[in-house]
Amino acid sequence: MAASTQNQALAALLFLYRDVLHQELAYPIETVRACESQHLPAVLTRDEARRVIAQLSGVYQLLAKLLYGSGLRLLEALRLRVKDLDCERRAIIVRDTKGNEDRVTMLPDSLIEPLKEHLPHVYCSEIK
Repeated sequence: MAASTQNQALAALLFLYRDVLHQELAYPIETVRACESQHLPAVLTRDEARRVIAQLSGVYQLLAKLLYGSGLRLLEALRLRVKDLDCERRAIIVRDTKGNEDRVTMLPDSLIEPLKEHLPHVYCSEIK
C-alpha cells in the first residue's frame, strides 16, 4: 500500500477517535507515519531513446518510434488498425484503452510516410 494511503487511513482513525468518539488514544500514534519511497522512475533521456531506436530495424523500429512519438502503450500500438490512423489530422484513435475508453493522441509527422510505406506490405501478407 502506498505511504500516502497509509497516512490518510491514520488521519481518518485519529479523526474518528478524537472528534467523533471523543477518546484519546493510549499511545502517541502521531509518530507512526509511513515514509514516502525514495526511488525515482527509470526514464530514458531523449538521446538514450534515440540510440536504442537506432539499434532496431524494420517493423520493430517503426513500432518503437510509434511508441516513443505518440505515447502509446505497447498493447495499444499492437492493436492499431488502419482505420485508427488519421494522417490528415495527424492523429491516432486509440480504442479500448486501459480505462476502457477511447482517446485520441498525436501521430508524429515523421511517421506518416513510413506508415504509408508499411501498410501495403501488411495487406499483402494478410491476403496470402
